[in-house]
Amino acid sequence: MNLNIWQIIFLAVLQGVTELFPISSLGHSVIIPGLLGWGNLINDTSCGGQSCFLPIIVALHLGTSVALVIYFWRDWLQIGLTLMKNIKEGEVHTGTEEWISWLIIIGIIPAAILGVLLETALKRVFASPTIAAAFLVVNGSILFAGERMRRRAEEKMTFSTAKEREANFRSLSSLSWKEALIVGFAQSLALIAGISRTGVTMVAGLGVRLNHEDAARYSFLLGTPLIGLAALLEIPQLVGQTAQTWLYVVIGMVISGIVAYLCTKFLMKYFETGRLYPFAYYCWGAGLVSLFLLFTIAHG
Repeated sequence: MNLNIWQIIFLAVLQGVTELFPISSLGHSVIIPGLLGWGNLINDTSCGGQSCFLPIIVALHLGTSVALVIYFWRDWLQIGLTLMKNIKEGEVHTGTEEWISWLIIIGIIPAAILGVLLETALKRVFASPTIAAAFLVVNGSILFAGERMRRRAEEKMTFSTAKEREANFRSLSSLSWKEALIVGFAQSLALIAGISRTGVTMVAGLGVRLNHEDAARYSFLLGTPLIGLAALLEIPQLVGQTAQTWLYVVIGMVISGIVAYLCTKFLMKYFETGRLYPFAYYCWGAGLVSLFLLFTIAHG
């Protein structure tokens, strides 16, 4: 396979940063290799006659997923204990911290089903840097519109103290199963390269009146199982590759995991007060510049 150590390091750092920031890791993983002329890597079909690029990117996603499990280990421990308790008792208590476990399961259903059903079509979309760049611009518009609507809703409310302002937001445990499905369907949009999973799930979370911090937390928790499922489907395609390729992939997973952990720590702090606007502006700029450069390369 045509993969060198510098490519995997670059892709790993890129994945670790863009997976958690709402700017589409998948989109960047398609666009930037296209701009750098890495067609030999993207078009490599030594994985059973199929492209090896997607399994490598999914492996790097798995590295970020492990980082999320480590960062939110208390949440995942509680989720495991809660599920065992509820199954044993045959009873689910809505509106409690225990209910969050079921909200995660409900929320991943839409993307899991659509990901399996649309796998072939999505791979065709995945292979096009131009389409990914166009959807990156769309992603910026989603982020901007979601934040704008949230701000307008807040402007209609009157808060005399920060405590009163916070009281107008809902806790994650207060969501209904229908609202979890809404957020889950929003997450399904991220199956398209250029649309950020973190971004669209956060916008949907803000739409059901979660605060930015809880919307980010729910987004990160929802993404972890899906990345694991994708890994089970894609990484086995790398079987038969050389020991060197596997070493590079493992190195990439470790690097992407470390970078993702640091980014998660930063973003959970940022979203205590921060907004989505900066990421929307970035997606607009990066998407439009990428479209221009890709057009210039194609017709140069």
